Amino acid sequence: MAISGKISVEFEIQVGATKYFNILTKEFHNIQNICERVHGANLHQGHDWHCTDSVKQWTCLIDDKVITCKEKIEAIDEEKKTLSYKIYDGDVGENYKVFNMSVQVTERNNECALVKWSIEYEKINEDVKTPYAYLEFLEKSTKEVGDHLLKA
Repeated sequence: MAISGKISVEFEIQVGATKYFNILTKEFHNIQNICERVHGANLHQGHDWHCTDSVKQWTCLIDDKVITCKEKIEAIDEEKKTLSYKIYDGDVGENYKVFNMSVQVTERNNECALVKWSIEYEKINEDVKTPYAYLEFLEKSTKEVGDHLLKA
């Protein structure tokens, strides 16, 4: 069993890429009000949710367990519509030495986008599960945000 690796999921949402990407880069603080699996989020360090020097504290429901972690944006590319995050501390830090997520949002047309989430990880030991449940969380949450944006 591999102790490190990279996993991804790619799917379509019925919302334009720019509209969805703007939630991630300009309204990320609202995710906790949109997604039922996000139980809470707060700005732990910094003054702005949407910059690379801030740290957020998250409480989420993943694989039927409440988990906590901290998240920091590592890079934002507005032109390519990509974001990368470092996830650490809390439950994630107890199981993974490295846990980095990235998302790329690609325009299909004005009414739908292709979203690809990837996780690069290194487990603390071989007994730790590969983080497929985190990918499932990201996919379901992304679709919830997409549905929310369709209604808005």
